[in-house]
Amino acid sequence: MPVLRRVSRVWAWIQSHPAAADAALAVALLGVAVWSSRVYTDVYSGAPGQPDAAENIAGIAAVVLPLALRRRAPLSVLVASTAALIAYVVLLGPFVEGSITTIAVALAVYSAATHGRARRRDWVCGICLVAIVGLTVFNNPIGYPLEYQLLGVLVNVALFCALWSLGAALNSRRRRAEELLERTVELELEREENARRAVFDERVRIARELHDVVAHHVSMMGVQAGAARIVLGRDPVRAGQALASIEGSSREAVVELHRLLGFLRQAGDPDDLGSQPGLEQLDGLAASISDSQLTVEVRVEGEPRPVAATIDVSAYRIVQEALTNVLKHAGASRADVHLRYWPDELELEIVDDGRGNGASSSAPGGLGLIGMRERAALHGGQLTVGPVAGGGFAVRVRLPTPAGAL
Repeated sequence: MPVLRRVSRVWAWIQSHPAAADAALAVALLGVAVWSSRVYTDVYSGAPGQPDAAENIAGIAAVVLPLALRRRAPLSVLVASTAALIAYVVLLGPFVEGSITTIAVALAVYSAATHGRARRRDWVCGICLVAIVGLTVFNNPIGYPLEYQLLGVLVNVALFCALWSLGAALNSRRRRAEELLERTVELELEREENARRAVFDERVRIARELHDVVAHHVSMMGVQAGAARIVLGRDPVRAGQALASIEGSSREAVVELHRLLGFLRQAGDPDDLGSQPGLEQLDGLAASISDSQLTVEVRVEGEPRPVAATIDVSAYRIVQEALTNVLKHAGASRADVHLRYWPDELELEIVDDGRGNGASSSAPGGLGLIGMRERAALHGGQLTVGPVAGGGFAVRVRLPTPAGAL
């Protein structure tokens, strides 16, 4: 596993630093080629035509070092390495390093086929291949069997053609991947644009519906209310008819609003309106908030009765926020929630035994005192807060629940 991890790190570094990796490869091949040339010189020591060491290293460097730019200028590198190899062999004679330099040129062929432009790539690779084959024939020592010479030519041709084909295949695959990525990005942008256009069209349609239907009913309600106000004192019958018309228009407006909301809700979407918490969940809320540091108890006074859904939700949220503030900020050990049902109103009282500032603060993003006041004011109620005698803090809210409000 450590070896595989190191290999993966090296490969990741090569992928993120291609220029540095190519330079390191060229330097490494140069070192191996110089070492190989010394071995080659030792084998043929004393033979006539041995090149000078400095000339030998210079020739090897001319062949190998262009690989440092094999991705930036692949075709130029192939031409430079091929020309340098031909000059190296022709000028310094047959007793030159021929293994690593041939591998370097083969790598240049592969790089040209992989990274070169398609229009010039095949022509440049073909010309260089012909030149290398000619060099192989030229460099075969005189007197060697013909079969040996043909074998050397075939091996070089097979090697270079295989690398040429491999590089061309990788080049084609990379281009297809780039085209596929571009097409995917285009399709994603097109999909987002279509989605934005669909949302805009839906908003326009809903606005038209609201203007044509709901706004009409609301306008009629305003006209009928004005008429009822004018004739209320002198013609109760006409005033009653106007009020009945207002009632009918309001019902129709509600029906139309429900229909428009039904258009907005997709099939299968959860109905959040049906799952809103209410006063019946106060015991569960107290149990969820109670921990080893805080005990919450809920007491109900009066006969429980159904209240308007909006009041039910707002009362629950006010208790929830008050208890959350007690838990986080008051340092209390106990909190009592009193729920009182009066004939025409609902009273909530949350009292804790903390430091006396529990409800004056709120966690970032919470309702806080302002939010609780707004909820109470929304229903014509009143919220009061303040410390209690003997320590602690109290939150009291009264929400009107007149008969027939449902």
